Amino acid sequence: MTLETVSENKANGGTQGVYTHASAETGTEMTFSVFVPPHEKGAKLPVLWYLSGLTCTHANVTEKGEFRAACAEHGIVFVAPDTSPRGDDVPDASDEYDFGKGAGFYVDAVQQPWSKHYRMRSYIERELPDVLAANFPVDMARQSITGHSMGGHGALTIGLRNPDRFKSISAFSPIVAPSQVPWGEKALGRYLGEDRKAWREHDAVALIEDGARHDHILIDQGTADQFLDEQLQTHRFAGACDAAGIDATIRMQEGYDHSYYFISTFMAEHVAWHAEWLG
Repeated sequence: MTLETVSENKANGGTQGVYTHASAETGTEMTFSVFVPPHEKGAKLPVLWYLSGLTCTHANVTEKGEFRAACAEHGIVFVAPDTSPRGDDVPDASDEYDFGKGAGFYVDAVQQPWSKHYRMRSYIERELPDVLAANFPVDMARQSITGHSMGGHGALTIGLRNPDRFKSISAFSPIVAPSQVPWGEKALGRYLGEDRKAWREHDAVALIEDGARHDHILIDQGTADQFLDEQLQTHRFAGACDAAGIDATIRMQEGYDHSYYFISTFMAEHVAWHAEWLG
């Protein structure tokens, strides 16, 4: 549980920190960022997890997400993990931006050579929560989750698999049905093998088809997103929710693309929305 502090800066009355620790799950050093808002001594604060997308690290949202003012206002700790294991000994597909380092897809790989280090599901679901609880003023009974693109896929699938842990789930431009789009078919096939039945618990649409439910889901998707038609396919999630009787809020935002200009525009709304359910 020992952390090393990379940096800490005062921001919006709280502390924006970046930390590393030795991960037993990935077998590597892992880096993550945490914003702790101003709070009374001894207080335990709710937690909002943010999972980033392809090619990203913790730094993208930390530097460009514009979440701190809203988190300070609502008293929410904001946690941003990395997207994959890192290190010279970690296998990679260096000429492929959508696989390997920076593209962990929040799964536990079972195929060689990926299975030794690519254990992002267990890292997010089990190990990092324990690290957080041991080192920060958090109330782990009040957690919500959000994410972008590949991280939106992670937020939806992890949230749907753990409805008792996460009070609410949101996503920006998520990959909602990875087993039916090129990004996901590539990643799930290589990490998990060719048995598509094993992919279903890592596919938000399939999870809902198989009975997963959550009462509080929000998605924002830009209509000018260059990946919408081929890779994201928001309509599949909307259809699955309608068929299952899930009252999800899915907002198509006119003219917005896939970038952090889009995310930062609506981030404060997402934080405020989660605050309603975090109490």
